[in-house]
Amino acid sequence: MLIQQDPIIVGVVDQPEAARDISLDVVVGMFSMAGVLLLCAALGGLVVGAIFIAIRRARDAKAAPTDSDHVRLRL
Repeated sequence: MLIQQDPIIVGVVDQPEAARDISLDVVVGMFSMAGVLLLCAALGGLVVGAIFIAIRRARDAKAAPTDSDHVRLRL
């Protein structure tokens, strides 16, 4: 015949709340790093451009004047 067994007790645990994969601090850090790199690139470009223009003007100042039909922009 049927033998009565002890009841099976199952503990139900609530699911933890879903956590975000990326926190706000990480996102702000990424954008600030990109801003710093962009600023460094812009400043580097300005410095290199200024150096090129200074070299060109110094080279043109040392060159003897020529009488030609060419137009010199004197940048």
